[in-house]
Amino acid sequence: MKTEEIRSLLRDVLPAVDLDADFLFTELDSLGVATILFVLTQKYHIQLGAEDVTPKNFKNLEAIANMARAKMSLENKIRQHAFSKPDKVAVVCGDDSMTYAQLWEAITRKAEALKAEGLKPNHPYVYRTNQNIDFLVTYCAVHTLKAIAVPIVHDASEEFLQSVKQEVDAFTFPAGIADALFTTGTTGKSKGAMLSELSLSSSSENFTDRFPFSEDLCFLVSGPLNHIATLFKVHPTLSAGGTVCILDGLKDMNAFFKAFDLPFKEFAAFLVPASLRIIMQYSYEKLCSLAPKISFIETGAAPISRDDMEKLSKALPNSRLYNGYGSTEFGSAAAYDFNDGKYMEGCVGRPYKNVTIEIAPDSTVVVSGLGVMSGYVNDEETTKAVLGDGKIHTSDLGYFDEDGLLHLTGRAGDVINVGGYKINPIEVEGVASSFPGVKDTICIAAKHPVIGPVLKLLVVTDDPAAFDKHDMAVFIKSKLEGYKVPTMYEVVDSIQYTYNGKKDRKAYKQEG
Repeated sequence: MKTEEIRSLLRDVLPAVDLDADFLFTELDSLGVATILFVLTQKYHIQLGAEDVTPKNFKNLEAIANMARAKMSLENKIRQHAFSKPDKVAVVCGDDSMTYAQLWEAITRKAEALKAEGLKPNHPYVYRTNQNIDFLVTYCAVHTLKAIAVPIVHDASEEFLQSVKQEVDAFTFPAGIADALFTTGTTGKSKGAMLSELSLSSSSENFTDRFPFSEDLCFLVSGPLNHIATLFKVHPTLSAGGTVCILDGLKDMNAFFKAFDLPFKEFAAFLVPASLRIIMQYSYEKLCSLAPKISFIETGAAPISRDDMEKLSKALPNSRLYNGYGSTEFGSAAAYDFNDGKYMEGCVGRPYKNVTIEIAPDSTVVVSGLGVMSGYVNDEETTKAVLGDGKIHTSDLGYFDEDGLLHLTGRAGDVINVGGYKINPIEVEGVASSFPGVKDTICIAAKHPVIGPVLKLLVVTDDPAAFDKHDMAVFIKSKLEGYKVPTMYEVVDSIQYTYNGKKDRKAYKQEG
């Protein structure tokens, strides 16, 4: 929520009150205070009571907004549900499950144990992420102590784990930081993005404002729990009183489909494009049969092709199918429901309510809003390069169309220069992936022994022996300009991806 939004709400119900008074608390009588509590409770589905009525909380509009935001934290929502719906199932993982009452009790016990171990407010707690309920318990327990959660991917090396511990232990965190989320360094030096309580609650609010989260929803979580794309679905699901179902990736496709047998009215999931393609290739009919149960699916982290959008829309004609845009640095930013018959590749829709997006003169995307990170852990130089005036300056290239929809066209560092032409590999891959029999592709820079720098297309196909590079080249040329047609082709067993579902272009640059 933004302070101006609260100003507008209160102006309608308290027209005689000077909302810009130096000390708003003295301007209010008991009816005015009660009115504010009622309006905020109804608008944001939070619990406010007499204990919240203090001069500090009602000093001004910003203080009132901060009070309401604090009540929107994941832990406060779980606690609230533990009392209002104690027997409602909050989380499921395999044969294990917890109701909201059990989950809150487990969080409280874990917090007491961590406190006994010496964990203090504003101090980091580094731990490995496992795809189980204990992760969620630990994550929330750390927050209840006002400490900082630093979850590390479960299979990270011991060397990486220790380096993160040393880095965060030697750093003095700003007040209000809730999470420090580290990458594993697959796209460069590992960086720890610091997210405040406000970052988390505002991103959760973005989703509940745009997506149909409800207490009837069961959200299937298959991605790593320490990654922002996953965490930002756990927050709104539990805030709405729904149920999170934790899966260990898509290694076991049967486990994914078995989750739909759980006794819930509606289901949703976040799946990267590569996972969606696997599901549609091997279990398309099964996916179609589940259409009445699927409320929505969000994809992101990597581009999804027009063909895949169209195929998924045909399987789930009445579901909302979102192509989302977000990052650890600025949280959730925008989303586009591509089940509209247009299937616009690269479109990520309109910005969320707590987000402002601009296009810089060099065509890069600039994001600002309540979800923006506070900076990188112990890396002032990189922070200054990325975060300026409260805005994240990304490497994503994009533009707004005439309808105000944001379109992404690639990343500045991924553009390939061949013979003076600058080529976006995503565009080439999007066309190549629609060629019959192709399962996956990546377009990279390579060196031809005679003509020098060229485009090379790596292809994963159903039948490697039958693949004809001439037919592929002609197909691409029929849809793109001639200079965008790769010169070299190679059939491979698989394409390398980062742990969060993006094509690992850095690995191929190293090979090139």
